[in-house]
Amino acid sequence: MLDEGLGAAPVLPGMRGLLRSVRVPEFAGTVFHEVEAKSALNRVPGASRMPFTWTVNPYRGCTHACTYCFARNTHTYLDFDAGADFDHQIVVKVNVARVLERELRSPRWAGEPVAMGTNTDPYQRAEGRYRLMPGIIGALARSGTPFSVLTKGTVLARDLPQLAAAAADVPVSLGVSIALLDRSLQSRLEPGTPSPAARLELVRRIADAGLDCGVMVAPVLPLLTDSAEALDALLAEIAAAGASGVSVLALHLRPGTREWFLAWLAREHPGLVEPYARLYRRGAYVHAEYRRALAERVRPLLRSHGLDRGVGMPRTPTVEGARTPPAEQLALL
Repeated sequence: MLDEGLGAAPVLPGMRGLLRSVRVPEFAGTVFHEVEAKSALNRVPGASRMPFTWTVNPYRGCTHACTYCFARNTHTYLDFDAGADFDHQIVVKVNVARVLERELRSPRWAGEPVAMGTNTDPYQRAEGRYRLMPGIIGALARSGTPFSVLTKGTVLARDLPQLAAAAADVPVSLGVSIALLDRSLQSRLEPGTPSPAARLELVRRIADAGLDCGVMVAPVLPLLTDSAEALDALLAEIAAAGASGVSVLALHLRPGTREWFLAWLAREHPGLVEPYARLYRRGAYVHAEYRRALAERVRPLLRSHGLDRGVGMPRTPTVEGARTPPAEQLALL
């Protein structure tokens, strides 16, 4: 029997582990596909440039609906599209904490750092309903596993007491993503996210809880949010909120994301379609000359606001003598 307030949604018979698909009144137009996952820990490919080896993703798809989200194409692996389906067809791994607990007890588990929020946001609005993160945090802390969380979601504030307690036992790194201050532009780019002001308040609450909080200024959008004036104003607000450091990341346009974002750009800023075609003519990464210019613009601003530490996270140990790029350099690649 469905819970009160739930409505049946079309079932996807090919989805592995599917228990039910439901709609709820507070998420108009969204379908939640509740599944039982067989695994919780995901190994990052060895060729990745990420400074961690393992991730946990309690959700697939994201109601933040960010037009630029780099993870959009992962939804096509489920026979969904990378556009509207990514925003409104959300897979919920309802047993993720229990599975994670079992995997962390394995004698093969070496206690390497685990990152969350690297694909879809674990504190998207759905977390207020499903409450998966407290179980995940508890499992990681009890096993002595360092972990990091990157989010746009103010639902994280609910778990601050538990996160502070976990940080007494294992390294915990928290990061908040804030791309811009312009509320009008933000509401069109990221229609399902908390406002920039709400996220700045989250940074304050994390700092007040005695935890370091890095901020990802990501993505920086060429010709829209990349002026020295806009970046300076954003960094000033981030510093005032008590952030411990900032990393800056220029927009990436991977397949799936590229088509969805460029369609948005054509509707909202048609005059920028050709400049973007030139900047991204070589693929997902913006032209190297632009990256160098952005780095030169950002570096003195980070120093002037005392934010040049970058966004820290528990790192997978490297081979002795290997060099890990500083967070600022890594983020601007």
